[in-house]
Amino acid sequence: MKEIKKSNKMLNVRYEIRGPVLDEADRLQAQGVDIIKLNIGNPAPYGFDTPNHVVDFVTGNIRNAQGYSDSKGIILARESIRDYCIYKKIDNIDINNIFTGNGVSEMIISTMLALLNPGDEVLIPSPNYPLWTSAVCLAQGNAVHYVCDEKSDWYPDIEDIESKITSRTRGIVIINPNNPTGSLYPREVLEKIADVARRHDLIIFADEIYDRLLMDGKEHVSMGEVAPDVLTIVYNGLSKSHLAAGFRAGWMCFTGNTKCASEFIEAVKTLASMRLCSNVTAQLMIPEALKDVGKPDSLYLPGGRMFEQRKTVCEEIAKIDGLSARTPDAAFYIFPKIDLKKHPIKDDVKFALDLLHEKQVLIVSGSGFHMHTPEYFRITYLPECDVMREAMHRIGDFLDGYHQ
Repeated sequence: MKEIKKSNKMLNVRYEIRGPVLDEADRLQAQGVDIIKLNIGNPAPYGFDTPNHVVDFVTGNIRNAQGYSDSKGIILARESIRDYCIYKKIDNIDINNIFTGNGVSEMIISTMLALLNPGDEVLIPSPNYPLWTSAVCLAQGNAVHYVCDEKSDWYPDIEDIESKITSRTRGIVIINPNNPTGSLYPREVLEKIADVARRHDLIIFADEIYDRLLMDGKEHVSMGEVAPDVLTIVYNGLSKSHLAAGFRAGWMCFTGNTKCASEFIEAVKTLASMRLCSNVTAQLMIPEALKDVGKPDSLYLPGGRMFEQRKTVCEEIAKIDGLSARTPDAAFYIFPKIDLKKHPIKDDVKFALDLLHEKQVLIVSGSGFHMHTPEYFRITYLPECDVMREAMHRIGDFLDGYHQ
């Protein structure tokens, strides 16, 4: 058989969090090695349960999930999503421009496939949730990364965004709150991004999956509110806010100037029809889950488990010589920085592999989020405080005297 060769472009489609470090962790775990996993935003393995009232509603109505739904989703789910958008001060939501999906990831891939022609460009933050870059590459587009600077609280660099716009640029991706940094963008930053999109006739892709996982009294502002005259796609779901990652309940809403996007929306409809419909059982969750939108999540209030785990990881990082991190505003990630003068690391993947082998702690290197320097890595602080303390103690021990 003739050897099949992939182009470099298709190799770049790989979802980088699932790279050699995770492969090695899986191999070690299969051998019985006990590993502290700080690598993925999946709440279930750490003792977080989907709310009982949501699960009870779904199980009590499971017979209603036996057949296909409309390819966009059941009416009750889309109506509740529309109401949630109204709650978020997003105006002029047409239920026909709301699509449910098997998680936000499917929605991201669908929009890129529907929109992009070969060579089209999409501006994506660095660091970023890596599926965005992979989805653009899968659609034969070019992912162009703009800077989010730690010195500016990880906010997008507006000048850098503007400098990278070309005739092939189709849109700007905003991940707010941000994965992997946990940064929450203020209204004034979002308004500047909206102004750039407005002046250059660009689409805004607003990934807002962590919009309810806020701490310290912070408030999330939706891009759909800020840019009512700009074509904006807002992505959200229940995986994080309702600890329901395995159910794959996600959605996207076309907002703003949708009149200019009829062919684009039609292409998304075609792709939705090709997979018949999203998981109907998951769709049944959405109306029940979104009934509690005005209720603060106790996990993120002082004394709540997530709040205390963030406090613990920040305190422990501060104790480690040569390691620092900005306190995250939201979600359950922190993005520490290694002082390269004290710890001259050149290869962040090797650093993650060496940490895994020596201390049995699994992290994600910064290059997995398209950072181009080796000093950053992401920690998911979902494990309980005692586990986080042990993990950070091991990282501190490992860094003490580590050389490449």
